[in-house]
Amino acid sequence: MPTLVTPAGEVSLGFKTDDATAKEDTKKVKREGEETYEFQAEVNRLMDIIINSLYQNKDIFLRELISNASDALDKVRYLSLTNPEILKDNKELEIKIKFDKDKGTISIIDSGVGMTKDDLINNLGTIAKSGTSNFLEKMSEGGDMSLIGQFGVGFYSVYLVSDLVTVHSKHADDKQWIWESSADASFTIAEDKEGDDLGRGSMITMTLKEDAQEFLDEAKLKEVVKNYSEFINYPIYLWTSYEEEVEVKVADDEDDEEKKDDDKKEEKEEKKEGEEKKEGEEDEFDFEEEDEAPATKKVKETRYKWSLINEQKAIWTRDPSEVEEEDYNKFYKAIAKDSKDPLTYTHFKAEGEVEFRSILFVPGSTPMDMFDNYYQASTAIRMYVRRVLITDEFEDLVPRYLRFVKGVVDSDDLPLNVSRETLQEHRVLKVIKKKVVRKILDMIRKLAEAEEEEEEEEEEGAEDGEKEEAKSEEKADEKAADTKEDKKDDEEEDGPSYTDFWESYAKNIKLGIMEDSSNKSRLAKLLRFKTSKSDDAWTSLEDYVDRMKEGQQGIYYITGMDESVKKSPALEQLKKADYEVLYLTDAVDEYCFQQLTEYDGHKMMSATKEGLKFGDEDAAKKLEEFVGEKYKDLTTFLKEELKSDVEKVQVSMRLVDSPATVVTSQYGWSANMERIQKAQALGNSDKQSYMKARKTFEINARHPIVAKLKELLDKGDKENASMMGKILYDSTLLTSGFQVEDGAAFALRINKLVSSGMSIDADAPLLPEFELPAEEAAEEAEEAADAEEPAEAADAEEPAEEAAAEDEKKEEL
Repeated sequence: MPTLVTPAGEVSLGFKTDDATAKEDTKKVKREGEETYEFQAEVNRLMDIIINSLYQNKDIFLRELISNASDALDKVRYLSLTNPEILKDNKELEIKIKFDKDKGTISIIDSGVGMTKDDLINNLGTIAKSGTSNFLEKMSEGGDMSLIGQFGVGFYSVYLVSDLVTVHSKHADDKQWIWESSADASFTIAEDKEGDDLGRGSMITMTLKEDAQEFLDEAKLKEVVKNYSEFINYPIYLWTSYEEEVEVKVADDEDDEEKKDDDKKEEKEEKKEGEEKKEGEEDEFDFEEEDEAPATKKVKETRYKWSLINEQKAIWTRDPSEVEEEDYNKFYKAIAKDSKDPLTYTHFKAEGEVEFRSILFVPGSTPMDMFDNYYQASTAIRMYVRRVLITDEFEDLVPRYLRFVKGVVDSDDLPLNVSRETLQEHRVLKVIKKKVVRKILDMIRKLAEAEEEEEEEEEEGAEDGEKEEAKSEEKADEKAADTKEDKKDDEEEDGPSYTDFWESYAKNIKLGIMEDSSNKSRLAKLLRFKTSKSDDAWTSLEDYVDRMKEGQQGIYYITGMDESVKKSPALEQLKKADYEVLYLTDAVDEYCFQQLTEYDGHKMMSATKEGLKFGDEDAAKKLEEFVGEKYKDLTTFLKEELKSDVEKVQVSMRLVDSPATVVTSQYGWSANMERIQKAQALGNSDKQSYMKARKTFEINARHPIVAKLKELLDKGDKENASMMGKILYDSTLLTSGFQVEDGAAFALRINKLVSSGMSIDADAPLLPEFELPAEEAAEEAEEAADAEEPAEAADAEEPAEEAAAEDEKKEEL
């Protein structure tokens, strides 16, 4: 019992602690007259659960049996370290698969450690009793063993496809035994006296069910083995058929001989005709020689041989320094089913909290359906455990935006469920995912850095070249003949560049900015854009920041559907101030920059949003207030005329040459975003109306058109001022990237403007309707009459012909 320490001494509290209480509560109390029973399990029902509930598809049985065979081979190889006699027969460590269509059976043969009679009873006869687990316990002190089976239920997957399973097994310390069962409550064991002597190892033979006959096909077996067990350490052979042409002797029966004699006589007679006697005798002599030689013919015979299936090796288990570039390319083409080499790759081993090996590739070309299946399970990266495929549809291994990356991840301590087909939720998986994503981003970053270094070297080389230009001119004639070949060689030597990657996978990186907040800063360094100063070359945000002018307020950008953004009026003041502007012409850019609000401490500032800052804001604000007061009447008038279209009208400080521009509020949609939203087939414009661009009409107070508008208003000519103001607003909408809502009204105003420019009265009546001259009208009437006459004649002839036909029939009758 616990005690309490007081100034008077220790005092017993008189009750038991939680731990003591728990132990006594859980301790079984022996009661008088009680009887002990064991839990009973219906074996048939248990087998049904194991077979039909643990596994999701039938192909798994072959993976499980090959994995068990690999374990057996690992065991015998391990035991041979202390007992070399176990391999004295020099039998190859291998796995063989043989099928018999006539008998409907498949056999898996290995030259592993084999099983004794007790092993067969304990391991195959006891459900969930894993021989691998026992072996690991015994050998744990002697070294590190990485065996596949841990649960002892993999063997029973054979009953997914078979009604009867027969196991022949030979262990070095026992006789050869045969174990047999049909997935019921019993199994049999007997000494194998009739079967082939295995020498060492096991042979599992399955009699397939009716609905599993597809596995008696050579192509199907190859497909399953390559999918799940291609990288097993040991060679896997399949008993395959092939056709070979052989010469066989023709059958010597009477019918054939008579046919040959007749053919020879006819042939001799044909040769004698028109030929000399001497030539005929030679022909006859030739036939006699042919008769003496035995008659043969070529026929195709079906033959069989052992074919190696798993030729591709698991190169991720090797040290990267030992793997050649050609090996990486070959391995990528094998797993990705691609004909092109990868753009880049990374090969690494992760250590620490979890250990795994991996090779990851960036494909050389963009998959055609990359975004069609964006939200479906990925099959790009294959998950292996000890070189056995567990799944290629692991949803959470990499985020969606990186699913273009292909490769393998192989871990020896990855947590699995009993069937191995699905992975348990575990913190280890989170660690693997985090490390894989980091490695992918590092791989892409290194590709970008390599290109930047190459560009710097080219620039330095260009500077050195200018200094030696005079010397090189003397040798120009000598090198002229080799120029074409050198250029070709240089193109072949040029490796993949980050520009190639960006032009293929730009959308993925931008989607990553939107979806992966934890890696946003890393992804931002990978972004590339064309700018007002890049001469159509790609520029990183880092290079942009390095080129920023002193006092520049932020990173300026403009969005649009194409390169027409270069001519936007909103850029005029920025260009005048020699500020660089990013051109965002990809639809994804709009969403990307909603998440990327700053870079390296510099805010992202849209050139088409209100409140754009240029530099000395105090002076600019005072100037804007001064000019705004001067044009207050005009801005108030235009605001009233355009009240249904704009939120406000003001004098602009961003315009230089253009008369006006339309900008939007700081947090509303831009012109480009509004266009994108309207293009959504399933979008609901009513629900998102609050995000529609709140337009601000900015006018250039220094432009002649605006000055003329002010003059018309000052004179009191509000009608023309209104029409001209609306025309200016509509045309500005178009130059600013918006759509004109009322096209008919816009066209009507343009027509009035054209009429005014051509000195035509707006209310002038239409010209009289046009008519043909009298002579031409008469000719048209005659031609129409002539065209009708043949038609009428044809209509008249038809009844006459029908009547004549009826008369002929009557006469015949």
